[in-house]
Amino acid sequence: MPSLIYERKLSQQGYTAVAGVDEAGRGPLAGPLVAAAVILPIDQAIPGLDDSKQLSAKQRNALYKKIVNIAIAFNSVVIGHQLIDELKVGQVNRLAMQQAIAGLKRKPDYILIDGRIKLALNIPQRTIIGGDGKASCIAAASIVAKVTRDRLMDEYHQLYPQYRFDRHRGYGTPEHLALIRKYGLSPIHRRSFKTS
Repeated sequence: MPSLIYERKLSQQGYTAVAGVDEAGRGPLAGPLVAAAVILPIDQAIPGLDDSKQLSAKQRNALYKKIVNIAIAFNSVVIGHQLIDELKVGQVNRLAMQQAIAGLKRKPDYILIDGRIKLALNIPQRTIIGGDGKASCIAAASIVAKVTRDRLMDEYHQLYPQYRFDRHRGYGTPEHLALIRKYGLSPIHRRSFKTS
């Protein structure tokens, strides 16, 4: 389970605004990529906080409300399928994370990043494999990114109900692949499917 141990250790080293950053939507066949950045207070744990992938939609939505209410700062950035098709998804992921950090109302003095991506920002940073299950600020960012993206995919479901984006969120499930075979690609499907 994620904890505030990373943030508290950094606080002891003099850092006062530690931002966690994560993304949702790197792997789907349709829809945007969303990156989020969150700075949490180090004296206030959020009960039930976890990696967004380990939570139900109901749990994520409840935690999202708690996160945005207590966060010192939070921001999310949406990058659409068109740019994902133009660039490699890894480049889009990095760009979205950098923009999410840059858009925070309070500038962080340290960044904890889920995964291996180093950001081109003049701010001390650390990458943590599986960070959304270890550091609270990254877990919070994973929830903000996931809930934001799911809400967008629900809106796309209203536009293109035959694809059932409300169920698979654009990921390559057997149902989704069958619907692509039946209806072809929708306007929000990625044409490149590049993975790096």
